[in-house]
Amino acid sequence: MTDTATTGGIGRASAFLASGTIVSRILGFVKLIVLAGIIGQYGATADAFAIANQLPNTIYVIVAGGILTAVLVPQIVRASLHTDGGTAYINKLLTLALIVLAATTLAATLLAPVITGFIGLNLPEDQKALAVAFAYWCLPQMFFYGLYTLLGEVLNARKSFGPFTWVPVLNNVVAIAGLLVFAVIFGSDPSGDRTASQITEAMVAVLAGSATLGVVAQALVLFYFWHRIGLRYRPDFRFRGVGLGAAGKMASWTFGMLVLTTIAGIIETQVVTLAHGKASVAVLSTAWLIFMLPHSVITVSVATAYFTRMSEHAALGKWALVRTDASSAIRGTALLIVLASAVIAICAYPFAAVFVSPFDQVQGIGNVIIAFILGLVPFCILFVLQRTFYSLGDTRTPFFFTLFQVAILIVGVLGCAFLPTDWIAVGIAAVITFSGILQTGLAAVLLRKRLDGIDGRRILRSLVTYLTAAVVPVILGVVLLVLLGGTVEDGFALSGRLTAILSMAIIGLVMCAAYFGMLLVMRSAELSAFLTPVLARFSRR
Repeated sequence: MTDTATTGGIGRASAFLASGTIVSRILGFVKLIVLAGIIGQYGATADAFAIANQLPNTIYVIVAGGILTAVLVPQIVRASLHTDGGTAYINKLLTLALIVLAATTLAATLLAPVITGFIGLNLPEDQKALAVAFAYWCLPQMFFYGLYTLLGEVLNARKSFGPFTWVPVLNNVVAIAGLLVFAVIFGSDPSGDRTASQITEAMVAVLAGSATLGVVAQALVLFYFWHRIGLRYRPDFRFRGVGLGAAGKMASWTFGMLVLTTIAGIIETQVVTLAHGKASVAVLSTAWLIFMLPHSVITVSVATAYFTRMSEHAALGKWALVRTDASSAIRGTALLIVLASAVIAICAYPFAAVFVSPFDQVQGIGNVIIAFILGLVPFCILFVLQRTFYSLGDTRTPFFFTLFQVAILIVGVLGCAFLPTDWIAVGIAAVITFSGILQTGLAAVLLRKRLDGIDGRRILRSLVTYLTAAVVPVILGVVLLVLLGGTVEDGFALSGRLTAILSMAIIGLVMCAAYFGMLLVMRSAELSAFLTPVLARFSRR
């Protein structure tokens, strides 16, 4: 197979993954807008629910990007060389993983008062009790997030990429339906005026129960797609003799990463809850979801398609091809991520106005978005670097550069406790950005040493090209933002949800046109590689 054909296959897989993620993320933001309209972004209910719903989400993100991804795909790719195509290995690995997930979920749910009380240490007692009530309903999501990841990563390893990115659509549909039921039965509170004591058990059950039901549906529907590609899961408790020792060793290092990241997350939440009543847990969570939007649509889609191929090349010892894959993934991702970062940074206040209306709340969310988005490019590069280590079967090195980042993060976050309450969330976001940039630099140095080079000059040259091309679009975006009143309380861009969306669309379209125009003038090789198959397809039509 030629390189062009292979790259085309990666491109098609990435595009299909991105399409599912885009639909899911759109619905995810609809869900977030509905949630903000029902319980607000500021106040007791919003922060208590955010803390409880983040517990399983945090574990899922760590597991999906850590233990299961780091261990599962490379091991399944290697096991596919077995005479049975890896079926026995998959059954054993899944059985073991599900046992661990079930035990962890049960323990976490039983310890909900202890875990939630510790994380929400600085909350008032009534709000802390509400967070515990939500947590009992939300923590079982851990098992089903893990099941979704397990089943989905096996499908990805078998090059069936679509279901993993499309089934979250079902999750969002179920969750939105639950929120609408809540609004019909109990009414809405967009300003967050309800006190914790006014939230009844029935309200807790509908709000948190519907969120969990969506996750359950998302996981279980993947069994249907297993069946379609001929996979059958049969529990197998005979764990000896199939090389699970190697997987266990890999998982132990990634479990260490889980512990480190969880500690950092707990400290972040404890410090940001000092600002309850201001921009606190719910605001930090919303800004993070906005930050993750381009990462999920672009980086994850590209890296997921490349990851299986990198694992195949690593299994065959083709290190030069692993370097080429990593370089292509970074350059292809950064081409769009630089633009996305610029657009979101300029549109931060209108983006915030989609969720809240008071100007002080718009400023609070907008400032946190800006502090996060400055670290988006290095964060996405780090994601590819980390996946490259995983494809090499190396989870030990990512543990150490994560330890480096967490140490810096904890010191910085603790320092944010001394900031004025209006700026605590902004400070935490800025610390996360700064520590992530340093982590990315260290990861790049370590991978360069491991692979005897990572095509660094070519990557750096491409990044400089993208950043230079973004200068004119940023200037145009700022001018448009000011003209549309996106920086003042009574401005058109901040006067309502529809005007905010319209303003972002105008600014985004102008910035996109200017950015790609600049890249064409600069004759970007990556843009040419991106446009060639697209133009060829239209010319055939």
